[in-house]
Amino acid sequence: MAQKSGIPKGTRDFSPTQMVRRNYIFDTIKNIFQRYGYLPIETPAMETLDTLLGKYGEEGDKLLFRILNSGDYLSKVDENLIKKTESVRLSGEICEKGLRYDLTVPFARFVVQHRNDIRLPFKRYQIQPVWRADKPQKGRYREFYQCDVDVIGSNALLNEIELIQIIDEVFKALKINTVTKINNRKILAGIAEIIKQPDKMLDISIAIDKIDKIGKEKVLEELKAKAIPDEAIEKLKPILNFQGNSAEKIKVLKETISGSEIGMKGIEEVEYLFDYLSDFKLNTEVELDLTLARGLNYYTGAIFEVKVKDFQFGSICGGGRYDDLTGIFGMKDISGVGISFGADRIYDILNEFALFPAETVISTKLMFVNFGTKEEKHCIALLQKIREAGINAEIYPEAAKMKKQMNYANKKQVPFVALVGKNEMEQSIINLKDMNSGKQMNVTLDELICALK
Repeated sequence: MAQKSGIPKGTRDFSPTQMVRRNYIFDTIKNIFQRYGYLPIETPAMETLDTLLGKYGEEGDKLLFRILNSGDYLSKVDENLIKKTESVRLSGEICEKGLRYDLTVPFARFVVQHRNDIRLPFKRYQIQPVWRADKPQKGRYREFYQCDVDVIGSNALLNEIELIQIIDEVFKALKINTVTKINNRKILAGIAEIIKQPDKMLDISIAIDKIDKIGKEKVLEELKAKAIPDEAIEKLKPILNFQGNSAEKIKVLKETISGSEIGMKGIEEVEYLFDYLSDFKLNTEVELDLTLARGLNYYTGAIFEVKVKDFQFGSICGGGRYDDLTGIFGMKDISGVGISFGADRIYDILNEFALFPAETVISTKLMFVNFGTKEEKHCIALLQKIREAGINAEIYPEAAKMKKQMNYANKKQVPFVALVGKNEMEQSIINLKDMNSGKQMNVTLDELICALK
């Protein structure tokens, strides 16, 4: 019986056409990163669990893919622990490594490990896959690519401004209309202080961050489940429900959290960003969203989230400032800020709205029909010069029937076919067929190159 083949849920294969389109996204993002002076790095797919655990909150830790130790991994485990089937404790005994959850924590580890080889501020970008043991659904995968850009070793809010410019340029280039939502974790800390729940700031942030996914009522239920008093929740409701433009929200915030020093510092930083951005002509709409929390533990300042305008879909970019992520690894007081583009969700949006350029469908621009050994050798010499000119071209690998070769070109969406038989060889010409119009013409090699470049 043949073995049933398949791939794990939440993962995907990519066809050649899909890969060409994915590379269009990666190349667009990469070119803009480089334009702003960012350089690439890569880190391993797996990290030690010591590196990963405790950086993403309790819920994030649950989504880590753990890797079993190699060899007889159960031989060193206490039998009583196995019998009790305490999965959390047991996984700690038999797993020392895990697949990376994001690119930010590995980046912080990289900075600390290579501190003697890099200069601060250090500007890097990284385009690699990450893994999360999440429930697969539309727009949510277990394996997906992130395109991260971070600067570490600088407290300047100019870095946040630059990241918003990068967001704007990327989505302008991809022709996606977006809304960039901004908040500040200091503001959230100030709110927690004002409602007399400073120790519950993280619980409040994690709950608020789910508003778009589960709705406000469910968020309020979760806050109660986290032992947030009803009185505190009642004070929180007006802030979560307030509707208005960014300036109006800032005004209400100033009145609400004026008694919190850290909260007022957050407002000051947000005002700085909006004041600076008012001088720019941005395509993305930028707004203050008081329900934006970004549930990850390590954010300490500005936080960002980008959504497609007037379309119900998850965020396609997000990030924020982290003041002491490297401190966890022994390098204190190094602040950083970064954003991450979700390439897979961006792909889905471009596909949904038919925004991929026509050339991302075409990989081969020209195909030579194969008439036989003599013609084949002649065409190979022509192909070499055509490829040197930067034109993607190929020859059918065998002298099959004309119908079969033309069907191949059609299915591959090759726009031009070259026919070079005995007569064309004698006259040093190429019969060029436009597969869209059906028109044919005789051209020289130089004319063909000029027409297709």
